[in-house]
Amino acid sequence: MRTKTRSIEQIIEEQVRKWQFSKTEPKAETVFRPIVTLSREPGSGGNVIGERLARRLDLDLFHQEMIHAMAKSAKVSSRLLETLDERGLSVLDDWMAYMVDARHMWPDQYMKHLMKVIGAIGRHGGAVLIGRGANFILPPERRFSVRVIAPFDVRAANVARDHQVSEKDARNRITKTDSQRRAFIRKYFNTSIADPLNYDMVVNTGSVSIDGAVEAITGFLGMQAAGKARNQAQLHSARVAATK
Repeated sequence: MRTKTRSIEQIIEEQVRKWQFSKTEPKAETVFRPIVTLSREPGSGGNVIGERLARRLDLDLFHQEMIHAMAKSAKVSSRLLETLDERGLSVLDDWMAYMVDARHMWPDQYMKHLMKVIGAIGRHGGAVLIGRGANFILPPERRFSVRVIAPFDVRAANVARDHQVSEKDARNRITKTDSQRRAFIRKYFNTSIADPLNYDMVVNTGSVSIDGAVEAITGFLGMQAAGKARNQAQLHSARVAATK
């Protein structure tokens, strides 16, 4: 357990240094760097999808355990905020204030740190975030939210195989984790984790393969990038026309 904790802390430290370095680099031409939030039912293959998606698109990957470790530490969340410029901090503060008001939230200390951590990741862009309600924290225009589901029997078989446990134990694990995740989202965001309207895409791995899911998400991100490029081109043309 101590080795895992040390490993997570090392990954966090490397990520912070990477962002601090990029903050001092000259700003290059704007490149579309998507943020994908991934909510998943236990045993649905969501973690694997997130890992493959990040690898394919060269995005930073933030597992639930890593996000949780970052949010638990006031020191880490403060260091993350230091990687943002003044405008980024201002935008993040405004969005957090809006979120608390719009969702009638009463955030405890953990949630305040969680919002800062996920908000900072969102400002930097180019990442896949797995779990911790990231889709409810980031503005819709800044992220593509995915929910990965599968029939209960399929999930139970996956968990039994991956963790080398009996079918009964697998079902108990799934039921417990499902309950904990539902309670977390209900407590902090006053909504249902299972509501499809909370997501841009819902993928059922009972009928779509893991690779098929990655392909589908990548395809939608490609369309999103093309749309943003068109909008930027139109905005540029309008500005040029206005100066003539």
